[in-house]
Amino acid sequence: MRAIGKSFPGVRALDGVSLTVGEGEVVALLGENGAGKSTLMNILAGVFKDYEGEIEIGGEVARIHSPKDARGHGIAMIHQELNLVPELSIADNIFLGRERAFLDRKGMESRAAELLRGLGLDLSPRTLIKQCKIAERQLIEVAKALSQNVRVLVMDEPTSALADAEVHRLYEVIRDLTGRGVGVIYISHRLEELEEIADRVVVMRDGRYVGERSSIDRDELIQMMVGRPLGEMFPRAAGGDTGEELLKVEDLSVPGEAGSGRTALRSVSLSVRAGEIVGVAGLMGAGRSELLEAIFGVHRPAGGAMTLAGRPYRPRSPRHAIARGVALVAEDRKAQSLVLGNTIAFNASLPSLKRFLRFGVVAAKKANAEVERQVRELRVKTPSTRFTVGNLSGGNQQKVVLAKWLLTAPSLILMDEPTRGIDVGAKAEIHALMSELAASGKAVLVASSELPELLAMCDRILVLCEGRITAEFGRGQATQEAILEAAMARQQVMTL
Repeated sequence: MRAIGKSFPGVRALDGVSLTVGEGEVVALLGENGAGKSTLMNILAGVFKDYEGEIEIGGEVARIHSPKDARGHGIAMIHQELNLVPELSIADNIFLGRERAFLDRKGMESRAAELLRGLGLDLSPRTLIKQCKIAERQLIEVAKALSQNVRVLVMDEPTSALADAEVHRLYEVIRDLTGRGVGVIYISHRLEELEEIADRVVVMRDGRYVGERSSIDRDELIQMMVGRPLGEMFPRAAGGDTGEELLKVEDLSVPGEAGSGRTALRSVSLSVRAGEIVGVAGLMGAGRSELLEAIFGVHRPAGGAMTLAGRPYRPRSPRHAIARGVALVAEDRKAQSLVLGNTIAFNASLPSLKRFLRFGVVAAKKANAEVERQVRELRVKTPSTRFTVGNLSGGNQQKVVLAKWLLTAPSLILMDEPTRGIDVGAKAEIHALMSELAASGKAVLVASSELPELLAMCDRILVLCEGRITAEFGRGQATQEAILEAAMARQQVMTL
């Protein structure tokens, strides 16, 4: 890609960016949210048909102005915002757009099953996408890309919803592809992945090429990305004071999805104290999200009991949970936390409108003032609170989600993958906020597939495997290896 430029109304998204990828090479593309990485890759994938500059494939000029053009040149892209049709099956999604007059459904399902097995997914090709978890959908996107005769594969945050075991399986797939001469462009905010997978790192900032490196120096790459030294990534100090037990869960059981024949949670017991950050680790399907959602009133438990601030707590719905001072930063912010077509002010004030009612009418001036205060404190990059949330970067969207819940003044904050798909600068700010919340006496229960995040930020870490707690570690007592061993265990609970 040579001297690529792209403008949107009022924004110069790309300014003369060049990028080269060799056969069998993995090039990592780094930059903060809004740096232009996804825009550059969307041009390569034919999503944006109008652009400046030139693209060459195999030494020949390639005119790419549609996804069909890109496929014709052997270019496939796994988008950060998953590009799947929820109402269709896995097989239908994998081969969507490549159907013939008569569908060879048996052949499609056989090939889909083969691709799923290769990615370690035990799913029927006939399963509907809407029945799949976020991590499963991410791997299905990988299967969709691999089903094509690919020469260049773009992977935009492919591991953002995956636990370590699934990440390493994906690495094996990438190594197999590069061994066959496929060039891979790999966008990730997880800097720890680069040493293992990348041959070269290219850094962008503010729509421009900043530089590239063949060796991985974390501090140097961060400074190139953000234009300044970032400081401490995980700012939580050890040994913080904790208060009274705020949440207690005893023998909580939650059934799985209807027709799945499985139990999501089995006799789970835990507690979280005021001023404490408790982490939840586990592989895909272990029950992390179901645990947080059950506490938030999304799922009706089949058994067990909960207390909140010493009183019985049986949330009938999320509305009931919010009224009791519980907030949930959901795993999928776009589908579960935000109304993308509406403004920051609308989204941030939505669960706390009752605070601003005067004689049945919302006091808009007061509500907007509170939203603006939260936006300033969280440093959301936006021209105003009237800006549409869908046009913000991923990191700034996540800050709006946090602003929304902080306006409800919660005592217990549940966080499901709070730093998924956001850049290192925004990630550091969210870590700092978690520390501030705990220091102010809030209780925080956080589920994350990023083990370094849990190890650095949490006072205790619980490990789930197939809906059961298989280990509990105190601060400074866990290692990534010990957590992974417990995440794949089926024996009785270990406590350290």
